[in-house]
Amino acid sequence: MNESVQAGLTAEYGRYDGLGLAELIAKKLIAPMELLNAVRGRIEALNPRLNAVTQLFFDKAETQIDQGLGDGPFRGVPFALKDLSQQLAGTPTTSGSRLFKDSVLDFDSTLVQRYKKAGLMIFAKTTTPELGVSMSTESALYGQTHNPWRHECTPGGSSGGAAALVASRILPMAHGSDGGGSIRIPASCCGVFGLKPTRGRVPLGPAQMEGWNGLSAHHALTISVRDSASLLDAVAGPETGSPYWAPPRRRSFIKEVGAKPGRLRIALWLTPPLGAKLSSECREAALAAARLCEELGHRVEEAQPALDFHALSEAFAAVRNVSIARMLEDRARSLGRLLTEEDLEPVTWDFYRAGLRVTSVDYSRGIAACHQAGVAMAKFHQDYELILNPTLAKPPLPLGALSLSRPNVDGFLAEVTAFSPYTRLFNMTGQPSMSVPLHWSSDGLPIGMMFSARFGDEATLFRLAAQLEEARPWANRVPAI
Repeated sequence: MNESVQAGLTAEYGRYDGLGLAELIAKKLIAPMELLNAVRGRIEALNPRLNAVTQLFFDKAETQIDQGLGDGPFRGVPFALKDLSQQLAGTPTTSGSRLFKDSVLDFDSTLVQRYKKAGLMIFAKTTTPELGVSMSTESALYGQTHNPWRHECTPGGSSGGAAALVASRILPMAHGSDGGGSIRIPASCCGVFGLKPTRGRVPLGPAQMEGWNGLSAHHALTISVRDSASLLDAVAGPETGSPYWAPPRRRSFIKEVGAKPGRLRIALWLTPPLGAKLSSECREAALAAARLCEELGHRVEEAQPALDFHALSEAFAAVRNVSIARMLEDRARSLGRLLTEEDLEPVTWDFYRAGLRVTSVDYSRGIAACHQAGVAMAKFHQDYELILNPTLAKPPLPLGALSLSRPNVDGFLAEVTAFSPYTRLFNMTGQPSMSVPLHWSSDGLPIGMMFSARFGDEATLFRLAAQLEEARPWANRVPAI
């Protein structure tokens, strides 16, 4: 191709979403290797300030090109995996932990296979806190990942590395996972779009068929709504041996983008549970989002589900901690030794010890509480298609506030509740939930709005998200990193 044309396209790389880049490749306006080199340059220029990447393996992406890329909707688009729970053959999956830094498997997970079939070139893994248990991406193994909008602030967690790459336009989209808000929280902190799909929509195996005993779901952080929809189309569906799967979609998710959502009934839920306080900026942002929805023809009224959030908090902790303890005990067994306190960061160690103390009855009660919360939410959604919350109760916190190296786990948990009181409910019920970048604070920090739908109803989320994206475009809001 003409060198000046190539230089222009490479310089404007950050203006394209994933489908836009794939279209350039399909029209032979740029080649996959040229895109990969453009990403290489952006990584070299920006990642020293972000610290968002744990591993780079451009050679593996080059091998994909040489051997033939998948012929899906994202053919030739660069992509990064979160360094947690998903396997790329021959690369470590460290889970942000010193204990797992040498954990290498010889196969691709089902989701990674589907990413490759979609045409994505996987060249890196992104940072996560240890075992993904914090809402801030900082670890003893890799250090602090920085928010592109403000260096001293958290990018959120646990998919903070992915969010930082997308916000800074190193990538148009990146893989993330969400066990208590870990896609939506960094999406809010970094001003990008993040959707947690319905439980069972995206395969997690074969090494582990579910995450955190059903709390965790995998998808992506993206610039555009259409990328999120098309990527979910490309990877959704059960795998061999799936213990359960989400209700079949009525049609492809990409067809929902741009489709009229109709007049939706939206419950505006402002008062945070568990005694948390909603900051004035987040409250005003939520009210502005509600007004925007009304301007678009939807009916919004204040309402919230009647749930025992203290009991649900105990249930969430039991299920999470048992899962963490099981994962760590399995790792210790594979290493042929007992775990010690020096293996883990202090908060993670406390979660592990707490998980060992959970009785079988406590665990069963926790799972039952999740199911009953799902019943209560299904009844609530008989009156409302969607629930609107601010994704977080505060703008992005300073780095260190949610470090797993804090010596006091009670102080850590109090900070978690104060920062993110809303998100975990939708992990317990398995409902789809998204953070939409609709607001920036008075001092320039992103504040996301969370919309959550009935179990299995990503379609309504995509229809509304596309409507919001058109009404209040965010793709041109880029941090001056």
